[in-house]
Amino acid sequence: MSASLALGLPPRRLLAIVMFAAIVPCVLMTAPVVAAQYAIQLGLGPARIGQLFSAELAAMSLATLPAYYWQPRWNWRRVAAGAALLFILANLASALCSDYLALMALRGLSALAGGSLMVVCIASAAASPQAERVYGLWVSGQLLLGALGLWLLPGLFDLHGLKALYLGLALLMLLCLPLASAFPVTTSRGPARQATLPVARAWLPGLCGLLAVLLFYAGLSAVWTFIGSIASAAAIDPASSGRILSLATLMGIVGALCATLIGSRWPRTRLLAIGLGLMATAICLLLGQPAPARFALAALLFKFCWTFVLPFILACLADHDQRGRLMNSANLVIGGGLALGPAMAGPLLESPLGMPALLVGAACCLALAFIALMIARLPHLFATTGVHP
Repeated sequence: MSASLALGLPPRRLLAIVMFAAIVPCVLMTAPVVAAQYAIQLGLGPARIGQLFSAELAAMSLATLPAYYWQPRWNWRRVAAGAALLFILANLASALCSDYLALMALRGLSALAGGSLMVVCIASAAASPQAERVYGLWVSGQLLLGALGLWLLPGLFDLHGLKALYLGLALLMLLCLPLASAFPVTTSRGPARQATLPVARAWLPGLCGLLAVLLFYAGLSAVWTFIGSIASAAAIDPASSGRILSLATLMGIVGALCATLIGSRWPRTRLLAIGLGLMATAICLLLGQPAPARFALAALLFKFCWTFVLPFILACLADHDQRGRLMNSANLVIGGGLALGPAMAGPLLESPLGMPALLVGAACCLALAFIALMIARLPHLFATTGVHP
């Protein structure tokens, strides 16, 4: 309890943020084994499998749009409880569904409910004076449940098929349903939070923060989506690359936990520079045809820095959020970045420029993200030094 209070949030609210945010993206976090089961059990080809995952990602991101209406008007506890119930019902129906189009509609409905929960979680976390530490736990929960799913689901699929996934998600959400009452009860003024700037002067730093999130996710998703192709081009066998990427997932958990432990103890600008700089270095290590040792170092460093720096990026955005709407927009921007990265990387890979252009472009995205973050940080830096911009 003392740890929760140190983060500026009631213990149940912190638990609600971590648990709901871990369950919602579980299908996407376990995509490799779920995709394989779609192919085995439903006989779906790559295009249709991709459409199912795209429908979930799109619906989760588009949940931001109705949230612009309900977020300042409705009780967040009731929204969270309603979204959790819809998530449960959609997953129960998915367990009984065998028609492709009906399944796609149900997965979209589940993701829409999950996206609404994610909006509540992100905005509630922004109210903490130790937002970077809360976001570190937010990321850690997703990674831990995703890693557990990757480990358990293959065996469960052999016994029960896709029902194991959907019934498991429904059960987890049912167990967490009482935690919906831990979210803040909001009015039109949104959650209480001391903003660093008046609303009239916060729009530019806020937009720069959103741009940084978009560039960050576009760069990382472009690399991570095709990192298996990099291993293949370097003649690294699938078994070895699979082990390396599994270890990278563990390093991602370590990175998020490190961010939680550090919190605001170190200057945030320095942490952003170190995290994004090392992440760009990892991308550069992938240039050429890396040997297995260099590929392993790059993958482990990339995943560690990705989850280490993300909480600090979101905390920069939270500094300018007075009504929760900026963090609501972050949910949309994250989905946009995840979709934009592979969309840009695919044509680059098919062009004469190939993989080097993809990697250099991703590193440039991270550099531009850092510049945008520094612009977003300027009002805070001026405020701490007593200089007015």
